[in-house]
Amino acid sequence: MRVVILISGRGSNMEALLRAGLPVEFAAVISNKAEAEGLKIARELGVETVVVNHKDYPDRAAYDAKLAEAIDGHGADLICLAGFMRILSEGFVNRYAGRMINIHPSLLPAFTGLDTHARALAAGVKLHGCTVHYVTPELDAGPIVVQAAVPVLGGDTPDSLGARVLEQEHRIYPLAVRWIAEGRIALTGDGRTSLQGSPASTAVLISPQG
Repeated sequence: MRVVILISGRGSNMEALLRAGLPVEFAAVISNKAEAEGLKIARELGVETVVVNHKDYPDRAAYDAKLAEAIDGHGADLICLAGFMRILSEGFVNRYAGRMINIHPSLLPAFTGLDTHARALAAGVKLHGCTVHYVTPELDAGPIVVQAAVPVLGGDTPDSLGARVLEQEHRIYPLAVRWIAEGRIALTGDGRTSLQGSPASTAVLISPQG
């Protein structure tokens, strides 16, 4: 399986994927920002990097067309969004339906969008976490592959809570990509996924465990 990763910044989830020893070929890391720190890390790890700067294109459609050209030029079987801070058009998302995944810092469907850690604290939830999901035109609403939860502690700030969530992001994103590469994730057609070859689990903090 050939994988392309899209980033906009540091790319810590990208680095977690690249260092995980996954049974895939990382074909390229693409960024919309030439100054993205993750590009240097990717090059140091031997992965080709590409910049498709959104500022060079007159509108979203033109940018998405060029981005798709770069992705397709690398023969991507799977696209992983890893802190890619661009809203993608419906046409772009549909082009890669069932082949593009994202990691989001909340237990979806709770706290879609931005500022998830502050919003979780404001809501007084006792558990917070992260979700790997397939990308669909509706924001943060695609079929869920895997989630991990962390407890919300009494003295938490958005930064301290976010740091614990990020540790779990680095754990479950490679897990999700491994399952997909091994053909263990099935889209069921009702907006859900099924993990094949896994016994039933009562684990709370990661579900499914695999």
